[in-house]
Amino acid sequence: MGEAIGKGHKLASAQHGHKRNWCKAMSDNVALALVVYTALQIFVTVEAIKSGVSSTLPYFALILLVAAIIPACRWAEARWKDLSEEENCNETLKAKFRRDQAILWVAALGLPLVFTGLFKALFFAFS
Repeated sequence: MGEAIGKGHKLASAQHGHKRNWCKAMSDNVALALVVYTALQIFVTVEAIKSGVSSTLPYFALILLVAAIIPACRWAEARWKDLSEEENCNETLKAKFRRDQAILWVAALGLPLVFTGLFKALFFAFS
């Protein structure tokens, strides 16, 4: 039991006393954003199929959008991956991190809706 209390104390002190690892934090954000982006894209694609859009167009949009986001996410992650060990824990990078994080999440949440809407508009315009 003493060992468990010691581990809990280490966890609490680590949460309050450690400096942020920007590379790991961005990597975690990118991974979660990709999962959310893909799930949202699948949901939007399924809704497009239910609303009567051509059966191949939503799948094409799904493949295109998932393939297109990967290089952008790799770029966002690479910006933080190349930091030195000292820079990786530098708290002055917090504003830049938050900006990149906001761009990542706006893209992950907005792009599936925007592009699927564009694909649907093109389909209805040319059908």
